[in-house]
Formats: sequence, C-alpha cells, structure tokens
Amino acid sequence: MKKFLMDFANEFDDTDASEIQADTKFHELEEWSSVTRMGVIAMVRTLYGKTVTGSDIRICVTVRDLYNLVMSK
Repeated sequence: MKKFLMDFANEFDDTDASEIQADTKFHELEEWSSVTRMGVIAMVRTLYGKTVTGSDIRICVTVRDLYNLVMSK
C-alpha cells in the first residue's frame, strides 16, 4: 500500500504527497481531473501490469478502494 500511495501521489503535480493517504477521497482533490485519471490508468498498467478503466476508477471512493481494486485484478 505504501508504494501504491507514492506512485498515486506522483500523478499529481500541485498536490503535496502528504495530502494523499489511504483514506483520501481522491475525487475531491482539487487537482483531480480526467487527465489525472488517465495518468493513473497508465501508471497502473506500467508499474503494476494491470488494466483499470475510467469506470473502475469512478466507483472507487478512496485511494484504498483503488488499491484494493488494482490488487484484485
């Protein structure tokens, strides 16, 4: 989970990594956008070898939810 949090936080340019925790509701982050979502999709594919879709990400509320989704694929 710790590595995933760091990888996820790296997708944000202006949001400090300390703001992103397992229980962060990432859709509520000011910087969250469709571009960030595409970056997360690419990050998951590149670093974890798994495929998630925009729809998959939309159903996740927290970073932990996204982590659990990625690990279940």
